[in-house]
Amino acid sequence: MLFTVITIKAQHDTSIVFIWNIDSTIVMDVRYATENNFTGKVLYPTDKVYIRNIAGKALAEANKYLKENYNLRIKIFDGFRPISVQRIMWEIMPDDRYVADPSKGSRHNRGAAVDVTLIDNSGTELDMGTGYDNFTEVAHFNYSDLSDEVKSNRLLLRETMIKFGFVPIETEWWHFDFGGWEKFNIIDFEMN
Repeated sequence: MLFTVITIKAQHDTSIVFIWNIDSTIVMDVRYATENNFTGKVLYPTDKVYIRNIAGKALAEANKYLKENYNLRIKIFDGFRPISVQRIMWEIMPDDRYVADPSKGSRHNRGAAVDVTLIDNSGTELDMGTGYDNFTEVAHFNYSDLSDEVKSNRLLLRETMIKFGFVPIETEWWHFDFGGWEKFNIIDFEMN
């Protein structure tokens, strides 16, 4: 794997790691390594999720907490995203409520964002009211015309991620930025 780090200002471990090197019980479902995503194209050459080490450790702690307290686990759809992929996404969905403008870079391009959901012991996703990458108001966290179960599932995911240092966005129930993401610069490397 080739890394090109543009400039790192953070004072902590800023390395990029494969999430399973931290916690192999986090389930990966990398939709951008398949055609099962909003672009309809394979965008990643691998189904591995990479993330900043410090964010990965926080995600592992969140996963441990969910396993011990709720008998649930985290499923991750995306972590680090190459800037070249960000450009493709922006061409298809140039709406910064859902896709970051590649000229500014995204938190994913910094390795400091994750797209996640919750699964039970059988690997079944909890009902969150929409699937991943649903760019409608129904996917907004505060959308009110949802069942109590969906609201409860979204709240559990959100509160758990916040507890372990992640910041939610309002337009995507699945997206969380690691706190302090702005300390990380945009990076690019070949995923494999």
